[in-house]
Amino acid sequence: MSTQQQDAGKAALFVLFMVTMIDMIGFGIIIPFLTYLVKDLAQEQGIVEIGLWVGLLMTSYSVAQFLFSPLWGSLSDRIGRRPVLMIGLLGNTVFFTAFGFSNTLMFALGARFLAGVFNGNIAVARAYIGDVSTPQQLATRMGLIGAAFGLGFTIGPFLGGEFSSPAERWDFFVGTVFENYPYLLPCVIASILSTGSLILAYYKLPESVDTERARPEDERSWSQRMSSMMSNSFSMLGKGSIGAMIWVTMLFTLGFTVMHAVFILYTEMNVDLGGLSFSEQDNGRVFAMIGLLGILTQGALIGPLTRRFGTRRLIPISIVITGIGLTLVPYTQASMAWIQLFAVVSCIAIGNGIFQPSSSTYLTRIARKEGYELGVVMGAQESLGAFARILGPLTGGIVWELSYRGEFPWDYHTSFHLCGALMVISALLTLRLPTLEEPSKTPQEAE
Repeated sequence: MSTQQQDAGKAALFVLFMVTMIDMIGFGIIIPFLTYLVKDLAQEQGIVEIGLWVGLLMTSYSVAQFLFSPLWGSLSDRIGRRPVLMIGLLGNTVFFTAFGFSNTLMFALGARFLAGVFNGNIAVARAYIGDVSTPQQLATRMGLIGAAFGLGFTIGPFLGGEFSSPAERWDFFVGTVFENYPYLLPCVIASILSTGSLILAYYKLPESVDTERARPEDERSWSQRMSSMMSNSFSMLGKGSIGAMIWVTMLFTLGFTVMHAVFILYTEMNVDLGGLSFSEQDNGRVFAMIGLLGILTQGALIGPLTRRFGTRRLIPISIVITGIGLTLVPYTQASMAWIQLFAVVSCIAIGNGIFQPSSSTYLTRIARKEGYELGVVMGAQESLGAFARILGPLTGGIVWELSYRGEFPWDYHTSFHLCGALMVISALLTLRLPTLEEPSKTPQEAE
């Protein structure tokens, strides 16, 4: 690698950090107000399946990312990383704002799907880092992507909650377009952030690929590549310890993402019906709290915990902690909502914050021990994880719609019980995971 390439990589890191963070802001910004938007539009259209539509809108984004990420990656090999990343930012700018102007559920669904299409470029950002980094730099620079994920998921819901329905909170917005479209302002803010990153990318992001010399290695059609990817991924599920770990991760992800659809369906429900009567702002603060606790866990706790318990033992522990939190969500009492919710979301955030790095570390070590190609294994985990992220919100929305009007335990508790059941199965599957010898301590650590 030349000095020029390394310098280009350093200059581009901030832009890549912003691209990834804005992708996650785009995912998280709708979480606090999505249920309220769906209820408003459904009431106007005479639609009663609120939970189903919340699930569809959450899922459509992940479906689009899943379908179009391979296309963006392939296109970036042909025309370069820089133009593909800029196309993604331009799409974000347009479709974030378009979603804020939704006046029918179908329009909202289309805008959300198209936002997911253009947010399928995180893989391109990772490829860019690979292009401009030495092997010694790679781990640290890839860690920036993880940090951008956590920060984006914290900022997104906070913005979505704090700036929803501005005309009800600030006289300045009364009589403006933001009164007619109460969820437009957070979407415009996301678009402005995306525009700022687009300008930064234009001036500060050099190309990392020599497109004249680069020859795409994969000349297959999209359908052939998708078929091969899914075939390879599902075949991994039967590969002994590797398959068991991927099953554990997939079920954990499924249980965790069911919560994305049903959490606010519960919190916004009237207190008389068992809910908390939360506003968009309340929900945004809850999800920001989850994001901050997740950042704290991965930034400060995971190292000491790993040294104390070992990666293998942390996996079932983290699953159980997360499952307890998810199951207890609907048992929150309105009179003590914030105290109890803090305890509940702490379990969810800390459990997830421990599970993510621990599961990736364990899978890497078991793949190397058993002689599998790491790229193939991680690709299978990512594609099956994406499948779980697609299925989770939709499943949560459907289960909520079928059960929330019933009587305990088949009522609004049911969706959260499902989260807990999936976590129990995931935890039980960890019994199939072999214990690996932990890496030996250096002499300095031993002292």
